[in-house]
Parts: sequence; structure tokens; C-alpha cells
Amino acid sequence: MATIDYLRGDATAPQAKGVKVIAHVCNDLGGWGKGFVLAVSRRWPEPEAAFRRWHRERAKNDFGLGAAQFVQVEPYVWVANLVGQRGIRTGRSTGAPVRYEAIDTALTALAEQALALGASVHMPRIGCGLAGGRWELVEPLVTARLVDRGVPVTVYDFG
Repeated sequence: MATIDYLRGDATAPQAKGVKVIAHVCNDLGGWGKGFVLAVSRRWPEPEAAFRRWHRERAKNDFGLGAAQFVQVEPYVWVANLVGQRGIRTGRSTGAPVRYEAIDTALTALAEQALALGASVHMPRIGCGLAGGRWELVEPLVTARLVDRGVPVTVYDFG
């Protein structure tokens, strides 16, 4: 039975052969400027540009909680922008912005894309940074939607 592999390292530099999808959680406000997305943008400008365009044109597309956008950044590397966070945390916020149901829905789309590409998936502990989620609630979703369907998953802890 497949499991999630855990590595210390940088999820924007996936340690695998073949096609790779780097997945991360975005907010539903179109904001891109803190957390893991900064590391993504340092490597490739395309995911941020695509995300901002997707949000700007949301009246004509599927942008919203639970949606997933796939951006090819290298011949064998894609970035998955997963909308799994309602708004952003502010000084007055009550509760974490993470939306587990939205992450679950987006992971289902990610699984379909990864299977179609024959890709492995690489990610930080999605939804658990600025979104304020708890990995013990996200990990079973990753297992059910990806690992149980045969998609290899590596989770990176930076540092």
C-alpha cells in the first residue's frame, strides 16, 4: 500500500523522476504575496500570473473554493493552484481561513490531473501555513484523494 513520503527540503525542487505536480493552497481573494507562493514565484512567474488572471476573470470561469488550476512551468513540472482558503487571516480574524471541504474537492481534481499526466505530486503541508489548518485533518484527505488512487505523494518540510 502506498503512503506519503516525507522529506526535509524545498517543495519547489521536487526530488523525483518523471512528471511532477507541485501543489499548494491559495485563497479565494486572489491574493498572492505571503507564504509558499513566494518560493513558487521566485522560481517561475507563470503560476502567479495565471492565478491572478484566473481570479480577475472569475465571472467567466470556475475560480472559487475547491477549484484547481494547473500551470505548466517546465517540460516535466506543473504547479497546481488549489483554492482551499476563504479569505486571509488578519489581526481581527476569528478562526482559520482554511476550508477542508474545498481542499478535498481540489485534491480530487489534482488526482485526475496527476493520473492523466502520469505524475507524482509534491507539496508542503498544504493548508497548514497561513491558512491555519491542521495536518492531522489534511493528511487523510491527501491519502484518500491521491495516495489511495495510486498517485505518489511527497510532502516537504522546509529547512
